Amino acid sequence: MRYVIVGNGVTGITAAAELAGRRAGTIEVYAGEPYPYYFRPQLPSFVAKEIPEERLYARPPSWYAERGIKVHLASPVRQLLPDRKHILLADGTEVPYDRLLLATGSRPFIPPVDGVDKVGVFALRTLDDALAIREYAARCKEAVVVGGGLLGLEAARALNGLGLSVTVLEFAPRLLPRQLDEEGAAVFRRLVENLGIQVVLSAETTTILGDEAVRGVALRDGRELPAQMVLFATGVRANTDLATGAGLEVDRGIVVDERMRTSAPDVYAAGDVASFNGRSWAIIPQARAQAQVAAANMAGEEAAYEEIVPSTTLKVVGTDLTSCGTVVPEGEGFVEIRYADPEAGLYRKVVLKDGVAVGAAVLGDRPPARKLEQLVTQRAALSPEEARALLRGGA
Repeated sequence: MRYVIVGNGVTGITAAAELAGRRAGTIEVYAGEPYPYYFRPQLPSFVAKEIPEERLYARPPSWYAERGIKVHLASPVRQLLPDRKHILLADGTEVPYDRLLLATGSRPFIPPVDGVDKVGVFALRTLDDALAIREYAARCKEAVVVGGGLLGLEAARALNGLGLSVTVLEFAPRLLPRQLDEEGAAVFRRLVENLGIQVVLSAETTTILGDEAVRGVALRDGRELPAQMVLFATGVRANTDLATGAGLEVDRGIVVDERMRTSAPDVYAAGDVASFNGRSWAIIPQARAQAQVAAANMAGEEAAYEEIVPSTTLKVVGTDLTSCGTVVPEGEGFVEIRYADPEAGLYRKVVLKDGVAVGAAVLGDRPPARKLEQLVTQRAALSPEEARALLRGGA
């Protein structure tokens, strides 16, 4: 059996490792980038020169050889030919497969703003992006980051650490609109601004100013901000070009069933590029879980993917943040319980519905985060009194 995987991010490499563990057949991974699998969430730290390039790489070269995984770097795939069960590489080489996994991930979404083609406009998705940003930042004094989500804030911290004066523009009325409610975001904004990063909320970017190179940003309300570089962190879109060109069913992502099968025989998809039940969370836990299910089914087993509770746990601008489940509920029947200490940079919240924990957010400390995340992912019963005691006690 010949297994071919397109993409060597967390999804592709997880699936390759799962297949290798089953000794199911030959495994080949095709990657468009010239680099082995690296930790994408660490790119802002690399931009800030906090870690060397070597620390980005998740596996030593021997890891692949020991498992019989053959990785083809700098080998972008140009076309999928499902009727012939081949992929066509950019150099014209045709590669046959018995079973194929599309793990092509996502790409940055850049909104239709005038001037985005100017010199000094960036997005941060790949190691090449990070290298280019770090090099260009050395000649800049001021930077604007468009997008106040997780990536935007980490990118802002990185540029701030390089000595630039940084302003974050967020279209929503609060930072981290997917992870925090208004009160939690206010606590977080204070932490960000304490680092010297300026924040502008409800900000709509209309134009990148300058001739050939960036010299500033214009907002819908008429304000102009000086900048020599602009970094967009305004979300991602699934890399569905191969699937679309091959006639696979696509709906914002490659449509898959519970076994990660696409509409083409023996073609699977997982991770950011896959759309299951009409959505994709584009988070690492989902990518790993889907890769495991896809690999099991590719190897002839029967495994079904069950939607996971979306959860994020990481450090943002040096502060621990955990956000899981429904943090900003819409509709009736929800009970929201909070604890805040803005001076200490602490914020904790639990969302209940019908006596069950359905969401939680913890900013600034880890111990209660682990417990709350466990309760939410298990959909555990929790009374308002128990939730209040948990939030106050912090354990």
